[in-house]
Amino acid sequence: MLIDWSSLGTDLVTAFGETFLMVGIASVLAIVIGLPLGFLLHVTSRKLFWANRFANVAGNFLVNLVRSVPFVILLVLLLPLTQWVLGTTIGPTAASVPLSLAAIVFYARMVEASLCEVDPGIIEASQAFGASPLRIICTVLFPEALPGFLRGFTVTLISLIGFSAMAGIVGGGGVGDLAIRFGYYRYQTDVMVVTVVALVVLVQIVQMGGDWLARHADKKDV
Repeated sequence: MLIDWSSLGTDLVTAFGETFLMVGIASVLAIVIGLPLGFLLHVTSRKLFWANRFANVAGNFLVNLVRSVPFVILLVLLLPLTQWVLGTTIGPTAASVPLSLAAIVFYARMVEASLCEVDPGIIEASQAFGASPLRIICTVLFPEALPGFLRGFTVTLISLIGFSAMAGIVGGGGVGDLAIRFGYYRYQTDVMVVTVVALVVLVQIVQMGGDWLARHADKKDV
């Protein structure tokens, strides 16, 4: 079957707009909620100044609970919540609800892992100088772990692009849904190839941008 390139171009623009909307909402919430959650998991561990075993265990349990559910199942599982919050379960905004939850817990783990790589000696030195816990978080932990945060966010963003391909299950649209509808259901392999190439280019741009920001923020590379 011959491709109608003008129609495909319009469909691609629409699909990319839906993908950007879903991934954009999830990315913002990953930073706004996932970043503090990652800090909470780290500083409430028994090794640090705000040790709280109950908060740490509860936080780890909730994060592990969400991460243990495959995203395709999470999409369906959160349909009642999406209906309650937005009044609909169809469209990219609706698909961003499960996507955001997945992004929050995923990025929280990336943040926690980055914080674990900070030299404990720097924290101990700050405590010896009488710095408050909040000051240590803002002036020691955050700057030292910033390159890791950026690398982790890059990985999260790329994962979200992959997850968004499943949004078609709940009528979310996006580039992945376009590839499935045309390439799989209509046997238009050429369309699938075009969409896959577009996704590869998008991921490469995101990865290179994330790597550049991480290198720029890493004082060791300066």
